[in-house]
Amino acid sequence: MNELLSIELFGRNVLDYAVSAVVLIAGLLVAAIIGRVVSRSQKREAERIEASAEVPETAEGRSPRYSLVLRLLQRVVLPSARWSLVYLAVRILEPAEPVLLVLRVILIILVTWYVIRLINTGVDAAFSAYAARRGESGTNRIKPLMAVINLLVWVIALAFLLDNLGVEISAIVAGLGIGGIAIALAAQAVLGDLFSYFVIFFDRPFELGDFVIFDDILGTIEHIGIKTTRIRSLGGEQIVVSNSLLTGAKLRNYKRMAERRVVFSFGVTYDTGADKLRAIPELVRRIVESEEQTRFDRAHFKAYGSSSLDFEVVYYVLNPDYAVYMDIQQRINLAMYEGFAEHGIRFAYPTRTVYLERDD
Repeated sequence: MNELLSIELFGRNVLDYAVSAVVLIAGLLVAAIIGRVVSRSQKREAERIEASAEVPETAEGRSPRYSLVLRLLQRVVLPSARWSLVYLAVRILEPAEPVLLVLRVILIILVTWYVIRLINTGVDAAFSAYAARRGESGTNRIKPLMAVINLLVWVIALAFLLDNLGVEISAIVAGLGIGGIAIALAAQAVLGDLFSYFVIFFDRPFELGDFVIFDDILGTIEHIGIKTTRIRSLGGEQIVVSNSLLTGAKLRNYKRMAERRVVFSFGVTYDTGADKLRAIPELVRRIVESEEQTRFDRAHFKAYGSSSLDFEVVYYVLNPDYAVYMDIQQRINLAMYEGFAEHGIRFAYPTRTVYLERDD
């Protein structure tokens, strides 16, 4: 037996090959068992999530970190463990230096690849949790940001890989620095829009579906991109606006309005009696308070107009929807028209009285 194990093949004896094979096979078997367990756990977790979506009250609570750990095991830990076992098994045989060099290069590339997957999986999990809290708008908002983060991760990983492979990257970095300054000067508008996108993302002055007004543009936010934001105007056309213009403008976001303050005025004729003038504010108050979604504030005899006695009314609509406000205002106007006619109060309209003096 000892003679068999001492037989040399390609400079190594059979015992070394046997130890290497045992380490490799045993390690791969353990990794396969763990992989099977992880796959079954992922399947059960997917079924649990599906069940929780259908019947939320019967689903068991579990931390999102559990799903993240399963993903990391499946995508990063187990594949890297398998390649590490291959590298360890070959190292046991003590191969020649050129073979070790090739293995080292392959190992560095694989490590870099799996580190990138690790970072991307963690970042994706973090932003997915954010999107889940924000709903569909959050999911759409993080897509451009994820693209930028993935690009930065790949650039840094490439620099790390080249440095570990022995490539002198200081000169490359210096050249990129000089080139970057030139590119930055040439692309100031693009970079300004990019930074404005980060301002929009973190400060959240508006979201998808918000109705906004700025300058002479009125419309609904339809898409938020890295450079531009697209707005669907009331006329139906799509308006493309740079992000830097939006962040620098005075913008009114009507989607976030909790209630709407309404001020309107009307006038009655000068021949209206004092008793009727005193009764008008109370009459208007009753009309406004008869609406379910309103809160009356005030009604006053405001001023003497050129051809009318002017009143001002203020109330609040407890629903920010513009159509709801217009429906309520229409009912108030009709009720005032009927109520004033019933009390003999006439609305004023522009009139002029001319007095003629006769010269005898």
